[in-house]
Amino acid sequence: MNKAIYEAELLRLQAELVEMQEWVRSTGQRVVVIFEGRDAAGKGGAIKRVTEYLNPRIARIAALPAPTERQKTQWYFQRYIEHLPAAGEIVLFDRSWYNRAGVERVMGFCTPQEYRRFLRQCPIFERMLVEDGIILIKYWFSVSGDEQYKRFESRMSDPMRHWKLSPMDLESITRWEDYSRARDAMLVHTDIPESPWNFVEAEDKRRARINMIADLLDRVPWSRVERPEIKLPERPSTNGYRRPDRSLQHEVFDHSAAVEQEALGKGKSKKSGKSTKGGKSKKKS
Repeated sequence: MNKAIYEAELLRLQAELVEMQEWVRSTGQRVVVIFEGRDAAGKGGAIKRVTEYLNPRIARIAALPAPTERQKTQWYFQRYIEHLPAAGEIVLFDRSWYNRAGVERVMGFCTPQEYRRFLRQCPIFERMLVEDGIILIKYWFSVSGDEQYKRFESRMSDPMRHWKLSPMDLESITRWEDYSRARDAMLVHTDIPESPWNFVEAEDKRRARINMIADLLDRVPWSRVERPEIKLPERPSTNGYRRPDRSLQHEVFDHSAAVEQEALGKGKSKKSGKSTKGGKSKKKS
């Protein structure tokens, strides 16, 4: 997708997300959005764009680590329940209870009995959430094997994103068909009218984000909320307050000035033809 078109539409949709957030807050609604899909399918990037301008006190991300030994002895859904929203909140699950239908099933982290129990209980659990008034929306980000492999290669060469690679991610390459079968079985049992799965084609990350956010805005029955007009008060005149001397404070080092000075120094060196390494410049013959 063209970058300029993408950025303009993304900003427009994000402005609507802010309006939707105000509706959720003022009406006391509870919204849960589940993000699932292949590794490197773009779930994290989509979540970042959704929450970029939202109030973190209203819209929060739930990305749970591996369960502790104690949590493993609890009812499977128990540790997810405590992250569900209260009135006026939005929770975005970066992976969710569907871990049991995916990675736990494929990697053998749960028993066949636990897996079958999940498939029976999950639709009941989600119907309970919806019946209690929670707006539950589920997205599956779909990406091809070739595109996933390219994104893994990109992460390996990018030190800023290298943390996104884990042994589990690499296993997803060799177990592609196992994950596909697990996903298909999951859909058979959990794609229910009360909380259907919504597929996001994620070969193009920009299109995926635009399509997902537009769909979310359509599925939440929000409307614009009239806000009271806010006026900035005039600054009052001083009543004699004096700030303590700066020498008494521990200020951070002005790193920005050092960087700026270094950059300007390099620029002057280039203009004068001098080497930045201290060597003499060579004149062209």
